[in-house]
Amino acid sequence: MALFDLYDGLTARLRTAGEAVWPLALRAILFWEFWEAGITKYRGENWFADIPWADWQKGFPAPFEWLPVSLNWTLATWGEIVFSVMLLLGLFTRFAAVSLLVITAVATAAVHWPAEWDGLAGLWQGYVISADGAGNYKLPLLFTVMLLPLVFHGAGTLSLDRLLVALTHRTDRLDDRTADLQATGLALAVIGLVLVWVVPAWGGVALGLAALALIFPQFMGNPLRPNF
Repeated sequence: MALFDLYDGLTARLRTAGEAVWPLALRAILFWEFWEAGITKYRGENWFADIPWADWQKGFPAPFEWLPVSLNWTLATWGEIVFSVMLLLGLFTRFAAVSLLVITAVATAAVHWPAEWDGLAGLWQGYVISADGAGNYKLPLLFTVMLLPLVFHGAGTLSLDRLLVALTHRTDRLDDRTADLQATGLALAVIGLVLVWVVPAWGGVALGLAALALIFPQFMGNPLRPNF
């Protein structure tokens, strides 16, 4: 029992420290990646008109394919710059992370995801950094996986979000956990919001299931609200 107590004490302290360490580390590295991408666009020439430049690429998904190239360039540039700074500061982190997920998903669909692929084995050939005719979605997929914890968990202790919680006297709500159908719906909504740009059919199914999970409890007398 003493060994278990020691282990539980250590893990409890690691969890407390982790509230500050891992979210800040994720935010810092993601800030740099998206900031660098945005600043490079800001200082460089608009190359979106060249998309798709390879026969395996799909190009921009709708509705971005209908927008002027200059507008898409501006949206991508300032989106990466502004939302990356918000991530670094931990300000409205979930909104910033979801926005960067959408930017990443659109970029993946446009230039990283193969236009055609033969089963999952064929799709897996695109999990590389440098394209060889079958896509190169490895890097944006890694960014997506890194952004998801910030969406679901938030910015952590060392953030302006946490300061805002303290200033609004809501620190007692930080440990709230609500496990219900609507929680599943929110998770499906986030996943669907990413997939719908890359594989519209999969994303559409996820968003449809999310809508059902979020709406159904409303008719059962359990509206979307936190538990007290």
